[in-house]
Amino acid sequence: MIRKLLSYLPQNNLEDAPQAFCDDSIDRLDDILNEIIPDNPNKPYDVKNVIHSIVDYNEFFEVQRNYAQNIVTGFAHFNGTSVGIVANQRKVVKTKNGEMQFGGVIYSDSADKATRFIANCNQKKIPLVFIQDVTGFMVGSKSEHGGIIKDGAKMVNAVSNSVVPKFTVIVGNSYGAGNYAMCGKAYDPRLIFAWPSAELAVMGGTQAAKVLAQIEASSLKAKGEMVDEKKEAELFAKIKARYDEQVSPYYAASRLWTDAIIDPLDTRTWISMGIEAANHAPIEKKFNLGVIQV
Repeated sequence: MIRKLLSYLPQNNLEDAPQAFCDDSIDRLDDILNEIIPDNPNKPYDVKNVIHSIVDYNEFFEVQRNYAQNIVTGFAHFNGTSVGIVANQRKVVKTKNGEMQFGGVIYSDSADKATRFIANCNQKKIPLVFIQDVTGFMVGSKSEHGGIIKDGAKMVNAVSNSVVPKFTVIVGNSYGAGNYAMCGKAYDPRLIFAWPSAELAVMGGTQAAKVLAQIEASSLKAKGEMVDEKKEAELFAKIKARYDEQVSPYYAASRLWTDAIIDPLDTRTWISMGIEAANHAPIEKKFNLGVIQV
């Protein structure tokens, strides 16, 4: 196992990410990809199945497997080049204390785990691949007392200061601050592309529509208009229809929030070509994480 890990890592900080011989064609298609992601974006699935389907030889070396399982980190190869992968786990998982954690949400321990992994990849000049299916950071008094603001800021800091080539694949939800933390468009990934199942927005369509409908209803009541249950339902349906159109990946791509919408079966090809292109633009800046709270 240790020998396998070393095959992914350069031996010192001055070397580039190692290359391995690869006869696994980048055009190889893994049809199981079309079966992994459920039609309902709220249903859970195991993101490790996605990772295994798109990497060389379906081989993925996971790091810190039993810690903060809400975020999956590890090493793999794309067309022979070592990469670090950071992915949102959509299954419901349990902490070592037996507490339940919702899939697709970033918790304090998840943010801390991702920060350390991103920093390690930058120190070893290993490109990063982010697989997004995130609804945001965990909120609430318990999370705030647990340090979600501090740990979330560390993760965003690590992503924003990252100097290695970054590639982002949006396979499902991409909401709010989670989009930034998982290397959204604002943090300059070399490529950012989405599957047709992706949704990009500040928050989910149903939640946003409820909030906006309540605001609209309050505004109408303030003007002296009567707003009954039927009127509220009509407002909600109208706003949700408009919001659902705007969370579409096609809406995002038309505004250059993503570079492309791709067939999931082409994911490996796109990432491999992106890495090959990035090899012609060597890293020029030193990685400096800056001052962060431990």
